[in-house]
Amino acid sequence: MTNLTIKRDELTADEFITLWKTVWDGAPAYDQTRLALEHTLFRVSVFDDDKIVAMARVIGDMGLNYYIKDVVVRPEYQKKGIGRTLINEILRFVKENGVVGTDIFVELCAVPDKIPFYEKLGFKSNEAQRLFLFQRAE
Repeated sequence: MTNLTIKRDELTADEFITLWKTVWDGAPAYDQTRLALEHTLFRVSVFDDDKIVAMARVIGDMGLNYYIKDVVVRPEYQKKGIGRTLINEILRFVKENGVVGTDIFVELCAVPDKIPFYEKLGFKSNEAQRLFLFQRAE
């Protein structure tokens, strides 16, 4: 773990799916992932030599809202500052691309055991509940 490299906007669908499978079941389809990455505003990944070990991406409207998605760090690489690096890279992107002098809403959804990590980085929770549904594409 001595050769960590940060890559910006280079994450591929294959790398995304490979990393996804290290923490979650049911990886998304390749074409679905490729399309999502094409429409992602910014993506950051971390490699140990040629092995992907972490990723995060941000979607949004480049004006009012940015939404952090798919923050994944391989379990054996967690608690080493990599997640903090991912979030800092995203926040740097927002600062550099937002409208100068405005406040920009940066949001994410976290599972309960990850909330303390994000709170250490300055995120706060509110009373909003996450609502969702899966819509089948035809």
